[in-house]
Amino acid sequence: QVRLVESGGGSVQPGGSLRLSCAASGSIFSINTMGWYRQAPGKERELVATFTSTRSTTYVDSVKGRFTISRDNAENTVYLQMNNLKPEDTAVYYCYARITSRFGYTNNYWGQGTQVTVSS
Repeated sequence: QVRLVESGGGSVQPGGSLRLSCAASGSIFSINTMGWYRQAPGKERELVATFTSTRSTTYVDSVKGRFTISRDNAENTVYLQMNNLKPEDTAVYYCYARITSRFGYTNNYWGQGTQVTVSS
């Protein structure tokens, strides 16, 4: 079994910062891409940022220059540092990872989601 456990969500005023963490655990052989998606009320889930095994990163345009994704391979953990938060960043944030298990199966895994609310 593979699990992704997220932490770090919460409420913050516009211009504030939050840091999300997501730790993968279980029968892991290797992790390819890790990243973050978000889903706001009434909207579809959108990709926020990704970090591949070759250390390549991507960001959705709306967060470039404000969010930074990083990864600790030794701890199988991905982080999302979110600065200068805006009300439109309010959403449930989901961690994502493409993982090959020790049994040789490769699947996409999701965290349980963590709420981020930006409001004055």
